Amino acid sequence: MLDFFISQYQNASFLQIILEFLVFVFGIASVVLAKKENIWVYPTGLIATVITTYLLYQAKYFGDMTMNAYYSLMSLYGWYKWSAKTNEPEIKITRTNMREKLIGLGLFGLTMVITYMVYKFFDYKLEIPNYIDIFTSGLFFTAMWYMALKKIENWTLWIIGDCIVVPLFAYRGLGMLSLQYFIFTILAVYGYLEWKKIILEKKV
Repeated sequence: MLDFFISQYQNASFLQIILEFLVFVFGIASVVLAKKENIWVYPTGLIATVITTYLLYQAKYFGDMTMNAYYSLMSLYGWYKWSAKTNEPEIKITRTNMREKLIGLGLFGLTMVITYMVYKFFDYKLEIPNYIDIFTSGLFFTAMWYMALKKIENWTLWIIGDCIVVPLFAYRGLGMLSLQYFIFTILAVYGYLEWKKIILEKKV
């Protein structure tokens, strides 16, 4: 097991190792902060997604790179929505209504179409892992929008997506990312339970 994680970094530069370590740390910190409904979820998450975008560009994973660029933009949007400096009422943790469910479904479909087009633009030969990536991109992008609105369903989408990409990254030989998303899955379950508790307490 240890060889699996070490072997992929035998030919990696020191800069790449440092950047991947920063992504690992800031990515996990972001999920922990999201669970606690702390606005620092967005600056920490932004650092992770911006660095990941660069690393994926270097590795020529242009489809994944484009999605992480979208995640960076969504982090800025969420940061704005959660900020107390806006003139909008403070956002409370709630469940999605029918309108938000439909918008989420539309974002899910649109994101998959855009990701598919990115693969085609860079002349990718699409295989099963690529189609899985297209599907999880839709899940994650919609989850980020729901998180920006503090909708508990964001955790459900994170859990589903994380469970899918853990074996996918392992299959690709990306052991560190696989481990990171395994930890994300556990944290997302705790996040869901904590937000659910907050919703139930409001009803009492």
